[in-house]
Amino acid sequence: MSKTHERLDITPTGVSQQGRVAGPVTPPRVAARRRRPGVIALSLALIAAGGAGVAVLLLQVGHRIEVVTVVRDVQVGQVLTESDLGKASISLDPAVKTVRAADLDSVVGKRAAVELKPGSLLAPSQVTKDSLVKAGEQLVPIGLKPEQVPATALVPGQKVELVHVPAQGQEDTGKASDIAPQTIQGRVVKASGAAPGTGIVVVDVATLAADGPTAAAWESAGTLRLVLTAGDGS
Repeated sequence: MSKTHERLDITPTGVSQQGRVAGPVTPPRVAARRRRPGVIALSLALIAAGGAGVAVLLLQVGHRIEVVTVVRDVQVGQVLTESDLGKASISLDPAVKTVRAADLDSVVGKRAAVELKPGSLLAPSQVTKDSLVKAGEQLVPIGLKPEQVPATALVPGQKVELVHVPAQGQEDTGKASDIAPQTIQGRVVKASGAAPGTGIVVVDVATLAADGPTAAAWESAGTLRLVLTAGDGS
């Protein structure tokens, strides 16, 4: 009787192919992407720049400075005192010109070049060390009726002409029309508001000392009129 021999495949390790158990599969190796040092440096620089920009913005928004404020009404030409001024800590655009609180003493004793109102910030251009009536000048107060007040606001420094006109009821001989009226050059120092009831506005006008008495005489006689002079370059 012949024996049937079953053929078994033997692996080199001595383990039969039939009884071999599959082991874990090793994943394929993926080559790591090479990082470029230049790209990394640029990314870090952008992050740093962005952070610095945010920091600067926060500092600007939160940065406050102490400035000089006006706490009382101050008329044009009035000498400033410490009681007229105060201090405030505010966040301010650098383009806005103000007097710093540390410089308050430098403006005390100067004159207001314009009318100052409470609650406003004091600007360097609003004060002057010079008198609004200069040496060799006189101040002439002129009362203007409502119909004589120019529609254009009268402000300190505005150039004007004081014109002599015939007195009311004076007969015109016909010769006066050929003669130019007498005029006096002046400069507005201050203009009041309209008086209640009458509406009269009083304007202080600086003139040459030699012309002051003449202008005052015209004002007293009611023969003076005020005319605005066009600014330079007009």
